[in-house]
Amino acid sequence: MPITLPETLPAYDVLSREGVMVMSPGRAATQDIRPLRIGLLNLMPKKIQTETQFSRLIGATPLQINLTLIRMTDHEARNTASDHMEAFYRPFAEVAASGEKLDGLVITGAPIEHLPFEQVDYWKELTEVFDWTQTHVHSTFGVCWGGMAMAYHFHGLAKHMLERKAFGCFRHRNLAAASPYLRGFSDEFVIPVSRWTEVRQPEVDARAGLRTLLASDDAGPCLIEDAGHRALYIFNHFEYDSGTLKEEYDRDVAAGKAINVPQNYYPKDDPSLPPSNRWRSHAHLLYGNWINEIYQSTPYDLERIGS
Repeated sequence: MPITLPETLPAYDVLSREGVMVMSPGRAATQDIRPLRIGLLNLMPKKIQTETQFSRLIGATPLQINLTLIRMTDHEARNTASDHMEAFYRPFAEVAASGEKLDGLVITGAPIEHLPFEQVDYWKELTEVFDWTQTHVHSTFGVCWGGMAMAYHFHGLAKHMLERKAFGCFRHRNLAAASPYLRGFSDEFVIPVSRWTEVRQPEVDARAGLRTLLASDDAGPCLIEDAGHRALYIFNHFEYDSGTLKEEYDRDVAAGKAINVPQNYYPKDDPSLPPSNRWRSHAHLLYGNWINEIYQSTPYDLERIGS
């Protein structure tokens, strides 16, 4: 089954060419099934790239997905054309006012790690989003800064600045092989990492209700389950394209910023060689398992979510 996207959304053509099953809303309306309703609260500056990356992963399951693109109400996107935002995104205030409910919600990261959470200009509304998920979303997936923000809001889990950017493809361990979210996972694998902050495992362990599922000896906790809030928090980037770390590295080099070559990413750590993707299969496993868990447990009647 496909993911339902507007035919004019850039991701529609990109994913169609890749062989991902996509369907227009008109065609989807003729199918006699209830699709899963998944929201994407996109806080990243490159909206089109990010929406394509997540659509690729959540659209690769046997289930029909209706994707809703959401933005913060009063925050202006500076790196994406206003007509794109107007055509495809709904402000959170509108979604909340409608009373509609979602089977799942992905909250992306944002390049504002250096700021204390409370100093982010949309922090108040974002905390409203977090609280709203408890009554209107069956399962929430917070990614990178978005996951750290949720864990801070619900558990007071601090983020800590790193002396050096965690940047590259780091080896991770599967700590919970029996978890339904990790079906099919290897014992060890690599995940792209790109962040200036971290959460610390002893502080995770000190908070009841949090369980670390994936971790790295070099990059720390990666995937945390928060069953009490029906949420997952992932601090690294399974959704990244093969060239995303290269784009970030080349951008910083061009700007004259001090940046280390991403570890374990280029062959022989040589930026002149094309990088290879060694995380794609696990990315599809994780997001496919998340979608499957939603499908297995979400009520058929959306109105029962949160009740």
